[in-house]
Amino acid sequence: MRCIIARFPFDLTKSGVLTSMKGVKPEPITGESVLIGRRHYPVKQVGEVITRQDRRDFTGGEVSRAMARLGFTCRSGDEAVPVAHASHASYASHVPTPLETASALLGSPSALGR
Repeated sequence: MRCIIARFPFDLTKSGVLTSMKGVKPEPITGESVLIGRRHYPVKQVGEVITRQDRRDFTGGEVSRAMARLGFTCRSGDEAVPVAHASHASYASHVPTPLETASALLGSPSALGR
């Protein structure tokens, strides 16, 4: 199906999107999302993978419309994404604070001068 995303035409198929997203780890969802296979992906991540464009070049709405036309389930930002397994519940309920994120990125302190 021909779709226009970021002013460029793309010939997308459902099987092509499934193949492109295979093996791609979903990022945390903060807004609109698309259900591809058994995973929920942020629409911007899907758009970046299938178009190979920077996600600042297109809107989430463009990707959501294209994915809906291909038959994928799309959710708006205010709809909650269901958690499939109890093992994912702790991840989904805990959003790291900016301090926790910075600490994780910097790692543990090393011994200075030793």
